[in-house]
Amino acid sequence: MPPTRFPRHTGRAAVLLLCLSLSGAEPPKDAARRLAASLTGNTPLMADLNELCDAIGGRPTGSPACNRAIEWAAARFRDAGADRVVTEEFTIPHRWVPQTAEARVLTPVPLELRIAAAPFTPSTTGGRAVESRLWVAGEGAAQDFARLGANARGAIVLVRSPEIHTIDDLFAEYMKNPAVLEQARKAGAAAVLWEASHGVGLLYRHPMTLTGEPAPVPVAILSRENAGRLARLAQRQEVRIRLQLQNDTSGSTVSRNVIADIRGREKPDEIVLLGAHLDSWDLGTGAEDNGINAAMVIDVARAIKRLGLKPRRTLRFALWTGEEQGMWGSANYVIGHAAELDRHVATITFDTGSGKTSGFYLSGREELRRPVDAALRAAGLTLSGHAPDGIDGTDNFDFLLSGIPNLVANQDTTAYVRSYHAESDTPERVNAKEAAQNAAIAAAVLWGIAESPERIGPRQSRAQVEQLLRQTKLDEQMKVFAQWADWQAGRRGRPKP
Repeated sequence: MPPTRFPRHTGRAAVLLLCLSLSGAEPPKDAARRLAASLTGNTPLMADLNELCDAIGGRPTGSPACNRAIEWAAARFRDAGADRVVTEEFTIPHRWVPQTAEARVLTPVPLELRIAAAPFTPSTTGGRAVESRLWVAGEGAAQDFARLGANARGAIVLVRSPEIHTIDDLFAEYMKNPAVLEQARKAGAAAVLWEASHGVGLLYRHPMTLTGEPAPVPVAILSRENAGRLARLAQRQEVRIRLQLQNDTSGSTVSRNVIADIRGREKPDEIVLLGAHLDSWDLGTGAEDNGINAAMVIDVARAIKRLGLKPRRTLRFALWTGEEQGMWGSANYVIGHAAELDRHVATITFDTGSGKTSGFYLSGREELRRPVDAALRAAGLTLSGHAPDGIDGTDNFDFLLSGIPNLVANQDTTAYVRSYHAESDTPERVNAKEAAQNAAIAAAVLWGIAESPERIGPRQSRAQVEQLLRQTKLDEQMKVFAQWADWQAGRRGRPKP
């Protein structure tokens, strides 16, 4: 940004205004409107996204690309004029980095297969190639493997998948994956070829476990078109496959979150946090998931500083890593900042691309509806799509478990699901107009909560959080996600009294 040039007729009134700004005077009455309007104008949002995705690319946590993205984001916050910018280190216990993925049909017809190793799955034994007959295991249910019987032992099995179109379809796939792989393990399969649930030849990296822990069987994603061809061939004759997967699963991974603050003028010790995850998988370049929202968080911070606005409370901007491995970045933030969680007023999370934001998930806290609406109204915005649902699966979750009021953007997920973790997740898929509007919405809610004379809700006790988990049925989801035991033991969320 070039240095500011003052007009020649700058007189005593202009000097007074400058002094008030530097001393932390109250912002103008229409600050929220100005802020929201500035973000729907000409900003560097899309230029930042293009640089993040094209110059850095896909960003698996622990990879050199992710480390470059961390430094890039910290530099962007410094350039924006944030009052404090730091990176905070944490460790993910289970490293997973893909290296080699090759497959070839040997008989009845030579055919090279384009595949992608599935996250959190092991290498083929010793990283060496396995050659075996292919057996089709339906959709991988217990009865499908029972039909194969002894044929599955030492075999490469093909698991068929329905095509996904909605977020519910995607969630259903995640929920079934661990059970399918457990059936493959029990059957003694050497490896699994998994039919892609994205169409038109797309490969992707959908994690095969819900906790980031290693899966029991090597898995490679195969396009729908090739999966259909192999299944038809296998109906008529023996199909033999050569498969080699090499994945780095050695030890742990160290990463960092990027944290930037704009200090509050009256209540600097109270914090309102806007966050999105910076990491992504690597077949595409992580534009919809979640580069556009990472760039948006930077854009909001930049707009506030550009307008010279001084919030009542401290605004904290967080770009998390380790989200794709199981929300490790935000979980470790909550642990590392335990002593100041009482001073966290609220958190706001965006994690579903550039889809239109219709409201916010209130995470089981109906009392948040009114202050969110008030913040939006102050910026000239109205949203009708608030929902009471509790959200697990993104970076609000450990704040929820710790009793902090938390909001997750309720966005249209149509385009997001279409390119989810896939080769097609590139900036061309991003809706720039909606992304700018989402930035305005995020800024309005962030600013409104920070400016509110009172906190929008109290920090809940452990007993209140547990009641919320049961009322929203998050307890059932946590059991499937292998999170419930950690909550009950006090290893996650508010500690037991």
